Amino acid sequence: MTRTLALTEELIARASVTPDDLDCQAIIVRRLEAAGFDCETIVSSDVTNLWAVKRGRAAREGKLLVFAGHTDVVPTGPVEAWQSAPFVPTQRDGKLFGRGAADMKTSVAGFVVASEEFIAAHPDHAGSIALLLTSDEEGPATDGTVKVVEALQARGERLDYCVVGEPTSVDTLGDMVKNGRRGSLSGKLVVKGVQGHIAYPHLAKNPIHLAAPALSDLARVEWDQGNEYFPPTSWQMSNIHGGTGATNVIPGTVTIDFNFRFSTASTEENLKQRVHAILNAHGLDYTIAWTLGGEPFLTPRGDLSAALSGAIHDELGIEPALSTTGGTSDGRFIAKICPEVIEFGPPNATIHKIDEHIELAFVEPLKNVYRRVLEKLVA
Repeated sequence: MTRTLALTEELIARASVTPDDLDCQAIIVRRLEAAGFDCETIVSSDVTNLWAVKRGRAAREGKLLVFAGHTDVVPTGPVEAWQSAPFVPTQRDGKLFGRGAADMKTSVAGFVVASEEFIAAHPDHAGSIALLLTSDEEGPATDGTVKVVEALQARGERLDYCVVGEPTSVDTLGDMVKNGRRGSLSGKLVVKGVQGHIAYPHLAKNPIHLAAPALSDLARVEWDQGNEYFPPTSWQMSNIHGGTGATNVIPGTVTIDFNFRFSTASTEENLKQRVHAILNAHGLDYTIAWTLGGEPFLTPRGDLSAALSGAIHDELGIEPALSTTGGTSDGRFIAKICPEVIEFGPPNATIHKIDEHIELAFVEPLKNVYRRVLEKLVA
């Protein structure tokens, strides 16, 4: 068993359901301190975060490459539906099964072992290496990476490159990396009317009828055309609720939940203004409660994408596609203090599912890609 696989299995055996870390990071700290890292645990609420740094000989002038990830996992779902216990790492049919195998304990183990191997081979490395880990990525993400970023920002810490270990591959390891993510902006729209008896509509004002033309207009809007890296911004309704449950009552209000997944071609404020303009044009009496789930971020082609693509080609013989698809990630926080943030990890077909797994044949190559990136950027 390789050192990467052994550490992966050790981490999977910890039932670190968000926000519990269950000493996953303590295991990692012991390894990193032995490799010369300075490790700092940052606790916020019930979340455990780790910032670990190994400074190079040219720390002031050299580059700092950060590996970022999370030790928490999503709940297992019905345990009896799993072929093997979710927190008992099990090798079967050429795969490693267990909650977190793909998302993302194999990546975290790969970070650690790649760093150990790189430091052993390059004890006089010029650049610096860091790991940023949290136990609050799968949860609300309010006490995790964002808190570490705030602390680093307050200190004036400079981050040059960041590789996030999210499971980005699709059909095989290395076929896709994420060089950005769309933003998420949600709204809860309440349109007000006048409740009344359905047989006397002239004495009431039906908010469902009033809202329908405006919703139709919102659904037809072209918010932007996207750009080289992003598809066009999408506006979608997720829930509509109106009525008292009775069939003879015109409701007093209707509530519509909607969400934007938006690119860097639009801004939060611009999208809000355009929604309000459409609703106002229809003369609606309404309120909207807005929630910004995450701002979009983008890393154009540059040193990090070239190094990562080169490492994947050297190790796996394929050219990865750059993509910004998928949901939000902690990269949105790190991008505030780091100019180049790219995500790369194992295939994502089984993440959050029953019988989550990773191909055993991918474990060492994943670690090797991470090591090759270090060799290209901080040696």
